[in-house]
Amino acid sequence: MDVSYDATKRELATDKGVIRYHEAGDPDAPPLILLHGSGPGVTGWRNYRNNLAYFAQTHHTFILEFPGFGVSDPVEGHPVLTAGSSVTRFMDGLGIESAPMIGNSMGGVVGINLAIKKPERVAKLVTIGGVGPNVFSPSPSEGLRLLQEFTDAPDRDKLIRWLNSMVYDRSIVTDELIEERWEAATNPDAQQTAAMMYGSKAFEMQQQFMAAADTPPYWAMMHKVACPTLLTWGRDDRVSPPDMAMVPMRLIPDAELHIFPKCGHWVMIEAKAAFEATVSAFLNR
Repeated sequence: MDVSYDATKRELATDKGVIRYHEAGDPDAPPLILLHGSGPGVTGWRNYRNNLAYFAQTHHTFILEFPGFGVSDPVEGHPVLTAGSSVTRFMDGLGIESAPMIGNSMGGVVGINLAIKKPERVAKLVTIGGVGPNVFSPSPSEGLRLLQEFTDAPDRDKLIRWLNSMVYDRSIVTDELIEERWEAATNPDAQQTAAMMYGSKAFEMQQQFMAAADTPPYWAMMHKVACPTLLTWGRDDRVSPPDMAMVPMRLIPDAELHIFPKCGHWVMIEAKAAFEATVSAFLNR
């Protein structure tokens, strides 16, 4: 099976622009949708390129590229909301009624929101860090502070500091990874999305909005997630510290938690084999 970038890349025209994605696996196998996180230079391909071959052995696997991150066409609106609507547009365009989903960080939040608002679309959900509120750890976390500093005034050194906060094993942050992320982070669409999500002005506005809001935050509604849910976490996650898992673990009725040692925010990369085996067992039950 050829799971290279060029062999798997696809495009889907929708009424709100082109959604780009990667596809691998038997078309007759059950579908699986992978949802990426956020941060400088992120794409779905970069999050999951090393996991695609594994999951494509058993599932018709799709890596979705969210609007506003420099790959799919941008859509006006907050990135988390436009990401959620892009998932349903994608599924409608390919005729996928329901599918299990794996979401890294922001992708997990997108999956949780879909499971709350459109439960018929999410058969099972796997999250990788990122969901729930900080219980004991500071908010924003160390990793999010570094991300905010980079977003406000991007430079290569700040990017490296942020990348180092994402991992337990710093050898993962290679010169190639730094170059790849730096090039993508300077994309105008990606910069605009980052400013909306992580810029200090946007963060302050978000705090004021939440203080005055009459509607509860998404994590307070997680009791409505009806699908089986696997919460995965790196024990050494400095972006989404593992105490955040306590709330979704308690509120989601059918949730289980797996914490991986010697692992940061990118569980699917740092704990690749253990993560894949754990998720595979969950999906195949």
